[in-house]
Amino acid sequence: MAGKRILIVSTSFDKLGTSDEPTGLWIEELAAPYFIFKEAGAHVDVASIKGGRVPIDPSSLGDGAVTEHVKRYHEDLELKKALEKSKTIKDFTGKYDAVFVPGGHGIVYDGPNDKDLIAFVEKIWSEGGVVGSVCHGPAALVNVHAPNGEPIVKGRKVTGFSNSEEEAVGKTKYVPFLLEDKLKELGGLYERGPDWQPFAVADGKLVLGQNPASSAEVAKLVLAAI
Repeated sequence: MAGKRILIVSTSFDKLGTSDEPTGLWIEELAAPYFIFKEAGAHVDVASIKGGRVPIDPSSLGDGAVTEHVKRYHEDLELKKALEKSKTIKDFTGKYDAVFVPGGHGIVYDGPNDKDLIAFVEKIWSEGGVVGSVCHGPAALVNVHAPNGEPIVKGRKVTGFSNSEEEAVGKTKYVPFLLEDKLKELGGLYERGPDWQPFAVADGKLVLGQNPASSAEVAKLVLAAI
């Protein structure tokens, strides 16, 4: 992977819709791919939609959510600085081999209609690069189109946070759309595994994971696709 460049793009949204309940990035979904990509020898940059401090969902730092990759995040000053003072997508130039969008509920709000993110992903796609995402992250792809004008998910195997997982965490009433339903509506061939278990799919250069537990698996598939 030496010489390969990957941009990870996080949400900047910190509340569940118009409520006061905090949300943001689910840290495992960025940390696992970040470390796996770097260990493979890739150059990894981290951006966020608005720049500045990336909001991290408090629940992703709580008991039961702290994985080995999350522990490494706490010890990695470089990554912590990148999230505390993040740059925007426009701050990164040159050719990238892949873009990766982690989840957390925040991305459902600011990802789908962010013009810079959409343009960046469409550029990567049109150049034959890899588009990867996990959990709620694929919400950022719902308005991304291929050069032929069709959604990049249309006719391809896809996955993402399932309806039953959304119901289990009690967030169905907050999100602007259910990701599973939206991916199907756009023509995606939605697949899923059991709730909370690792599940990832790759269809050519599109690589997606279902939930936080899928973060490491989807990262490995991204590397394989590159």
